[in-house]
Amino acid sequence: MSEESLPEDTRPGYDDASPEHADALPEYAERVLEVAELVPPGRVMTYGDVAEWLEEGGPRQVGRVMALYGGAVPWWRVVRADGVLLPGHELRALEHYRVEGTPLKEASRAAEGHLPRLDMRRARWDGGERAQGHT
Repeated sequence: MSEESLPEDTRPGYDDASPEHADALPEYAERVLEVAELVPPGRVMTYGDVAEWLEEGGPRQVGRVMALYGGAVPWWRVVRADGVLLPGHELRALEHYRVEGTPLKEASRAAEGHLPRLDMRRARWDGGERAQGHT
């Protein structure tokens, strides 16, 4: 994904090399991470759900923010819409899902890697009551 496809404030600030901006997150990234922190244990939102919640960007932009900045939040709760575990992070995510009781669909023996998928019908969170205070 090119940086040009990200909302203006998520592009890395190559011109902002001054020390006071060194630790600053782009505003859009902060908003994405705030939504990720709202998702309760055992539930998930898709990248598209987060973009829809924010009324800005799309699944790719949210995915890019999570890839760049998501390590400090419960990143395993923002997922692909098809329920496939994040490539390269499957085992770490699976550990979190099992600890939190996130609904999973166990893989068949024929499935590559025998990894389960998220049961999106049961695990997906729409914002619920905690979302009502969000502006």
